[in-house]
Amino acid sequence: MEIRNVAIIAHVDHGKTTLVDQLLKKSETLESRETIEDRVMDSNDIERERGITILAKNTAVMYKGCKINILDTPGHADFSGEVERIMKMVDGVVLVVDAYEGAMPQTRFVLKEALENNLKPIVVVNKVDKDSARPDEVVDELLDLFIELGANDDQLEFKVVFASATHGTSSLSSDITTQRETMNPILDLIVSEIPAPSVEKDGHLQFQGALLDYNEYVGRMAIGRIKKGTMRTNTMVSCMRLDGSIKSFRIQKLFSFLGLHRTEIEEAYAGDIVAVAGLADINVGETICEVGYEESLPPIRISEPTVEMYFSVNNSPFAGKEGKFVTSTKLEERLYRETQKDVSLRVKKSGYHDEWIVSGRGELHLGILIENMRREGYEFQVAKPKPIIKEIDGKMYEPFEYVQIDIPNEYTGPTIELIGRLGGILESMTNDISQTRLIYTMPSRGLIGVTTDFMTCTKGYGTMSHIFLDYRPLEGGLVGNRKLGVLVATNEGKTTAYGIGQIEDRGVLFIEPNENVYEGQIVGECNKEEDLAVNVVKAKQQTNQRSSSKDMTVVLKRPRIMPLEVCMEYINDDELLEVTPKNIRLRKKILNTSERKKFDSRKER
Repeated sequence: MEIRNVAIIAHVDHGKTTLVDQLLKKSETLESRETIEDRVMDSNDIERERGITILAKNTAVMYKGCKINILDTPGHADFSGEVERIMKMVDGVVLVVDAYEGAMPQTRFVLKEALENNLKPIVVVNKVDKDSARPDEVVDELLDLFIELGANDDQLEFKVVFASATHGTSSLSSDITTQRETMNPILDLIVSEIPAPSVEKDGHLQFQGALLDYNEYVGRMAIGRIKKGTMRTNTMVSCMRLDGSIKSFRIQKLFSFLGLHRTEIEEAYAGDIVAVAGLADINVGETICEVGYEESLPPIRISEPTVEMYFSVNNSPFAGKEGKFVTSTKLEERLYRETQKDVSLRVKKSGYHDEWIVSGRGELHLGILIENMRREGYEFQVAKPKPIIKEIDGKMYEPFEYVQIDIPNEYTGPTIELIGRLGGILESMTNDISQTRLIYTMPSRGLIGVTTDFMTCTKGYGTMSHIFLDYRPLEGGLVGNRKLGVLVATNEGKTTAYGIGQIEDRGVLFIEPNENVYEGQIVGECNKEEDLAVNVVKAKQQTNQRSSSKDMTVVLKRPRIMPLEVCMEYINDDELLEVTPKNIRLRKKILNTSERKKFDSRKER
């Protein structure tokens, strides 16, 4: 049987996962009684809720007697570690690009990875059914990008398919009238353009895991491509560990992928992508070899984390009331368990008791981890995310990012002023009748907490995408702290409409009446630059005096909704985010009002 191994790559929300749905539906893979829901590859609850792919996933389709292994990759920059590993498993890529947006920052990153790994690209210009689609211009932009990224002559001769994944149509022409309800143009090009795996079918076994999966029956599994030989169940093999040691184990289970199913098989051959179970602590990049013929494959390079956060045991007055897992032992176990399947994540103990430094590829990367732990029943607290500063040859270096901003023309001035204030260096500016595209390089520290200000100055019409660029010398002080102060509760108890009504004119509230709060909890944003201690549990004094307004209902303004990612960006260095399965609370590190005032006054001297 012929095999093709291909990855679907693109910027976030350009339609990769929807395209995989259509390839499954329109190929000869699903049985007649099988149907699939939309974005079937996004199986994680958070993936489905947010409409993003977090973990790379693989499937396979049968087409004209050829098995096509397809790997659906994340589009968001924070999960690019998944993309880097996928490149070691495939021989070509399908680059999906929005017919209106064109090449975006993550398009640049994933294409650069593919070209550096000498993979053959096929381009799918998606969403051609949009009124604003400009497919021919997008193809020209992509050609420029290929040249800029150093594509070789073979890669520059990329084939293009024009498609609407939502409607399941495609064509080799940019003319919308030629669209037909079929995915055959894409599948035909995969078979004809993507080379068969370059492997030795008769050699001694070599297999390298690029992804990890977990099954409650067989434990941890490594997913990867067989580079040489044949792999069989119940045979003894050697695992070349990352530290140079060798561990022998028996292959307990072997799984192949097709359509919606993972099928248990007895043997698999060079070139195919399989999942292997049998070694409980197998890691990404380790090589499985035939016993007596141990030879490791080149290690898989993973980009370093750029953002870190401090995780610690919850010590607020409400600690232990809402979580299932609240102890330092449980928290530490969970954090280190995450590093076993997410190679882009780093965890280490800090200098303080019950506190860990967790490093990742961005705020969203760490935010997804926090949300998953919260849903699993963990209770903990985290500090403000910060860029990782490195010392190289005695000098301090910080991460810089490539930033692309698309905004309506009328918001260009305020946006340039905002990003310039945060250390952004304007590289280029292009505009048309209604839209402006700004390209910046700027320090990662300037991007932490910028989302709210950016959406405010563009009235919600702007889009900002960024990708890690490199480390550069650290210049000036760190930026990114919030300007406005906060409203901080002075008493523990249930909030009252009377107490909230008394301070509404002092700022914007985050809480409603009848909520439990404690001293030191942040209950709102002050309309001045300094913090303000407020009593939101204050009740109206009872008197025997009659009032003409006695029975009037207190009408309060709606509180500001603060989702997890907004809270992570919002907090300052002297604040924490308390995370439980039921609530997300903002708080001061020093809860006692008088102690906090003494500390602040000493700091100002």
